[in-house]
Amino acid sequence: MSILDNIKAPADLKEIEISELDTLAKKIRKRIVSVTAKNGGHIASNLGVVELTLALHYVFDMPRDKILWDVSHQSYTHKILTGRNDFISSLRQDDGCLGFTSQQESEYDVFGAGHAGTAISAALGMAAARDRQNGKEKIVAVVGDGSLSCGISLEGLNSVAEVTKDLVIVLNDNKMSISKNVGGITSSLNNIIPRRGYNRFRNKLRNLILKIPRFGGKIRKTIGKIETATKSILVPGILFEELGIRYIGPINGHNIQNMINTFNLIKEFDTPVVVHVITEKGKGYGPAKRNPEKFHGIDSFDPITGNSINKKGETFSSAFGKSIVNLAGKHENVVAITAAMCAGTGLSDFAEKYPDRFYDVGIAEEHATVFAAGMASHGLRPVLAIYATFLQRALGCVFHDICLQNLPVIICADRSGIVNDGPTHHGIRDVSYLRTLPNLSILYPVNSIELDTMLNMAYKQNSPVIIRYPRGKVPSDKNYKTSSIEWGKSVTIREGESISIWATGVECITALKIAEILKQSKIEAEVINTCFLLPFDKQKLLSTAKDKHIVTIEDNVICGGLGSTVDEILINSEHKEVLHFGWKDEIVPHGTARGIRERAGFTPEKIADQIINVVIPKTK
Repeated sequence: MSILDNIKAPADLKEIEISELDTLAKKIRKRIVSVTAKNGGHIASNLGVVELTLALHYVFDMPRDKILWDVSHQSYTHKILTGRNDFISSLRQDDGCLGFTSQQESEYDVFGAGHAGTAISAALGMAAARDRQNGKEKIVAVVGDGSLSCGISLEGLNSVAEVTKDLVIVLNDNKMSISKNVGGITSSLNNIIPRRGYNRFRNKLRNLILKIPRFGGKIRKTIGKIETATKSILVPGILFEELGIRYIGPINGHNIQNMINTFNLIKEFDTPVVVHVITEKGKGYGPAKRNPEKFHGIDSFDPITGNSINKKGETFSSAFGKSIVNLAGKHENVVAITAAMCAGTGLSDFAEKYPDRFYDVGIAEEHATVFAAGMASHGLRPVLAIYATFLQRALGCVFHDICLQNLPVIICADRSGIVNDGPTHHGIRDVSYLRTLPNLSILYPVNSIELDTMLNMAYKQNSPVIIRYPRGKVPSDKNYKTSSIEWGKSVTIREGESISIWATGVECITALKIAEILKQSKIEAEVINTCFLLPFDKQKLLSTAKDKHIVTIEDNVICGGLGSTVDEILINSEHKEVLHFGWKDEIVPHGTARGIRERAGFTPEKIADQIINVVIPKTK
């Protein structure tokens, strides 16, 4: 039996000799590569924290002690060590293992996450609750260097010293964001600082000096100033020290013995502490190590070569990338902004061709939004490329800084609709928030031609515009014919006399498939490409609803989306029955997109059946 097979709970890990943990780390890496090669997932970040996770579970006592993972996309080793080694085979599958932490999945997942910047604040809240209840458990927040740039993380850090004296923050630095302060002098200092003797001596000396009559306080302040000045020159953690948080590090995040020693020592601290750990994304797997950005989140691949198994055609992200490069070639005032998602949003070519017009602000969606507003207020035409789920984090800024001032910012919301990363990443609620905002237009392209057309149309508007499109391949349905688009107008893409199906974006393809199924039951369905949710083609809807059943289809929650829009317009009019298909106002689980739709009855066949049950009795 493998050493990995013997671990059913964190307590089993403590029975293993420290000298065997390196062997266990290799087994875990092999397991992660095998699972993600089949199912896809976040691989580079998980390979980078294997030893760190082993050390944390070896020292701390879960579930009494709490370990929070910021974003939690790097929690695969944590899941393996907490009784889910078999379950992780179903990673990102229907009814399978979620790619992030979830309290519903395990008692060891003490806080759910999927977005960056939440771990410090959540851990601080837990520490405050523990202190009020006189608890003794340790609380550890593991935060990546990229997440540290998130405003929420910085706000949390600012409150730590005022809230608790017992909190551990592990800064997982994979050299992607924080400066490289790992020279010889720094290493020498860090060999001294973590030692138990040093910290005891420091505290005893402080208390002894305070007892000196008249001058004790002054001497202590002087020594403190000297220590602070020295650290500001030699140690990269002065920011934390100034916030009242002890700083330890940097230490090698792949040396299990050193990390175990450090974590054991800081248990005695009477102050919050940051442990700065240096790790390497993709460690132990060549393809991920060479290209960590590609292997941050990836679909299934060949574990030997690292090449994707499914050869993809053009995606909406790549189509957007081409269109914005062309737009920038025609207009010098076009600039592009992303929040740490350059490749994911398709901006790599733009960044290479127009480096002086490209801005990656890190994981800071609110800043990115207001930054774009500032640019637009002074003559530039910013295009903010952002995932729909992350756009929700900046909604207040979209309203206050863009829409309220009617500034011409173009927001391209990638990954709209259902995705396989689960509830934290489904892009199905942002429209329901956004539709109420003033001066805003919301557009849905069906394919790359329409995306390019809409991007150029958006540039001509002197007001904010959002263009939404899903993850994955651009549809190439032969039954869909791209039509010319007029601002604020819908397009009829199929004629029919019985019902009128209004759809947004790629759901137009779904609607055409439904129409073909309905035809077999002698129901002739008209299909309308809505094109614009805002401004909406109100007159066409009112005219159509007089003599046709109206059906709406959208990859969004019905409440607040296309379905609500139609209901609001028709509320005081004479119209036939209206049917809405989209997502219910509830948490949509994780799984494959196909599986989620099957379970929800959101497939052409099942939608057609529901339409037939309503329409045929009414037409007899």
